[in-house]
Amino acid sequence: MMSNTVSSWILSSARNSIFVLQGKGRLYSKWIPHQSKMKCKCMFAKAPLSPVVMSCSIDSVFTLKAFRHTSTEEQHFTFQLTPSQINDVLKAGELSHKISEFDGRNSNSVLRFESNQLASNAPSEDRRSAATCLQTKGMMFGIFDGHGGYACAQAVSERLFYYIAVSLMSQQALEEMELATECMKPVLPILQWYKHPNDLMFREVASLYFDHLRVYWQDLLNLDLETGFSVEEALINAFKRLDSDITLEVQAPLENEVMRNIALQVAFSGATACVSHIDGVHLHVANAGDCRAILGVQEEDGTWSALSLTRDHNVFNEAEIRRLKEEHPKVEEKTIIVNDRLLGILIPSRSFGDVQLKWSKELQQSVLENGSNVEALNIYQYVPPNYYTPPYLTAEPEVTYHKLRRKDRFLVMASDGLWDMLNNEDVVKLVAEHLAESTVQKPELKKPVNLGYMQSLLLQRKSRSMGSLDQNIATHLIRHAVGNNEYGEVDQEKLVAMLTLPEDLARMYRDDITVTVVYFNSDAIENYYPGKK
Repeated sequence: MMSNTVSSWILSSARNSIFVLQGKGRLYSKWIPHQSKMKCKCMFAKAPLSPVVMSCSIDSVFTLKAFRHTSTEEQHFTFQLTPSQINDVLKAGELSHKISEFDGRNSNSVLRFESNQLASNAPSEDRRSAATCLQTKGMMFGIFDGHGGYACAQAVSERLFYYIAVSLMSQQALEEMELATECMKPVLPILQWYKHPNDLMFREVASLYFDHLRVYWQDLLNLDLETGFSVEEALINAFKRLDSDITLEVQAPLENEVMRNIALQVAFSGATACVSHIDGVHLHVANAGDCRAILGVQEEDGTWSALSLTRDHNVFNEAEIRRLKEEHPKVEEKTIIVNDRLLGILIPSRSFGDVQLKWSKELQQSVLENGSNVEALNIYQYVPPNYYTPPYLTAEPEVTYHKLRRKDRFLVMASDGLWDMLNNEDVVKLVAEHLAESTVQKPELKKPVNLGYMQSLLLQRKSRSMGSLDQNIATHLIRHAVGNNEYGEVDQEKLVAMLTLPEDLARMYRDDITVTVVYFNSDAIENYYPGKK
C-alpha cells in the first residue's frame, strides 16, 4: 500500500486544482462538458475497413484488468497493486514484431520494432500504426495523439498510411487498381498491417473511407505524373488530402446517422501525427504537431547521442509563432497566442481535424445545426474571442530526410505524454542500457581495475539479478516515464500511485503515452555502403 503521506498529497493537491483542467492541447473549463459524463456513440470493429486491408496476425491475446478508481469520491481510497498487477497494466498494450531479413528485393534495414501504450484518458486518445507497403517499397510507423476525443486520431491511424501508399504508387499500379475496382474484382492489398489484438476500427464508415481513397487515386491518375511523387511530396500530399477529406465528409449529406455522427466526431476532435517511412537507408519523417521522433546514435567509441528528427509544432516553438503571425493580419499579433495556447484553446499549432479553428463561424453553425445531437456526441461548441481570419491550423507536415548510417541504432517515436516526462537524452540512455543488458555477456575484468569500473559491474549485476528488465523496450520507457524519481530511478510507490489515480484526476498528472521503438539492422545498412567495408 502506498504511504498515507504520498496518497493524501496526491488527492488533496488534485482536488484543489480541479477548477481548470489543462487537457491535451485544449483548455478544459466549466463551459466544456466533462468527458466522463458524455459517452461516445462511435461503433468499433476489429475487422478490416476495406477490401485493400491485409492484417498481420499477432499471437498474444490479453484481457485488460481494471485497477483504476473511477472517482475521487470513493470511500476508503487506497493505492494497492501487486507487482504482478503493475506488470499487467503496463504490458497490456505491448506489440512487437521481428521483420524478415529480406524484403524480396534487398536486405531489410529494419530488424524489429516494439511498441506499447498506457492510457490516461478513458478511453485513450492516442493511436499507433505500423505497416509494410506491399505495392511499393518500405515500412511505415505512425504515432497519433488525439485531443477533444479519440475519433480523429482513430480515423487518421486507419487512413493515412493508405493515402501515403497510394501517393507512392506508379501510374500503372493505380490504373490496375482502378480497373479492378471498376470491374468489381479483388484489389491487391496495399498494406500489411501489424496490429494489436485489441486495436479497434470504425466499421460503419469503411465504405465511405474506401470511396474517398478511390477518389484520391483517381485524382492522381488525372495528374498523369510520369515519374510520380518523391517520398517527401507523397507524405505532404497525403497529410493534406486526408485532412481535406475529413473536413469535406462532415459537410456532405449522409443519410446514415451513424456515419454522420462519426464524421462529426472526427472533424470536431483533432489529432497530431508523426509518421516515419523507411526504405533501405532512406528515412523520411513527416510531423504535424507535437509528437516526436529521435534517433539513437552510437559512435565508434561506444558513446550515445540523440539526433532529433522533428520539431515540436506548438505555441512554444518560436518559428511556429512567427509562421502563424505571418499568415494573419498584423492586428491579430497579440491575440493569436493567449495564455500559451493558440487562440487560448490549443497547444499544438498543426493538427488533423479541429475544424473549430479552421472553418468560419457560419460554416460551423450550419453543420452543427443540421439535426445532430451535439451534446450526446461530446462536441464542444465554442468560438474563441478574436476569431477573425480562419484557418488558424494546418495539417501540412514538416518532412525530414535522413540517410541511415551503421551508427544509427534505433528510432524512437512517441506522443508527447512520453516527452513530457523524459527528454531525448534520457530516452536514448534508457534504450541503450536496455539494449546492452539484453545482450550482455559475462564481463571480463580489465587491467588495471579502477573503482569506477568495478562499481559499474556491480550495478549491472544487481540490475540483472533483480529481474527488472522489461522485454519490450516501449514498456521499459513507459515504466520510467511514469515512475521515475528525481534520480532517474523507478519509485515503486510513485508508479503505483500514477497507475491507480482516478479517471477524473489521472489526466492532471500524466497524458496518454504511446511509444514505438524501431531497431535497425546495422549489417544490412552497411551493405548500402560497399566502399566503406
